[in-house]
Amino acid sequence: MSALRALLEDVHAARQRDPAAKSGFEVVLTYPGVHAVWAYRLHHRMWRAGLRLPARVVSQLVRSATGIEIHPGATIGRRFFIDHGSGVVIGETAEVGDDVTIFHGVTLGGTVWREVKRHPTVGDRVIIGAGATLLGAITVGEDSVVGAGAVVLHDAPAHSLLVGVPAKVRPRSPLDATEHHWVI
Repeated sequence: MSALRALLEDVHAARQRDPAAKSGFEVVLTYPGVHAVWAYRLHHRMWRAGLRLPARVVSQLVRSATGIEIHPGATIGRRFFIDHGSGVVIGETAEVGDDVTIFHGVTLGGTVWREVKRHPTVGDRVIIGAGATLLGAITVGEDSVVGAGAVVLHDAPAHSLLVGVPAKVRPRSPLDATEHHWVI
């Protein structure tokens, strides 16, 4: 996929998932979550090419500008949307699937200080509510919803609803995402 196509997909994702987005032009100019994802796509390529220090420098400049910190070693899928964005942290070994939406204050963090897989894996089409924290080498299955403020410390199967501190896993139907949009 071309870089331009990926950037356009990110704009389209923001337009689809944020009713406040009135035009693609507005998204391009004013959405720090989109800017941070675009910068990540650049510094991730640098990271993979062995330009690790420059990639880290770029990622920290972007953090200063947007309030969103995405480690260049993280793996992020297509059409990833960060709504509002401030305070988002995504660690080095995090893996995020396609069509994932996260809100401000979300952390995909580690729990160990060794060079191992130490950050969460998030499946496709997951929604992570404001202030949620996912810690460790856990997996949240596809089509799940993580409620605002939830602290997720254990794996969750596909189609889960995760709420509370610590988060409890509740099975849900795919329709719950529209019926219970207040969860996020």
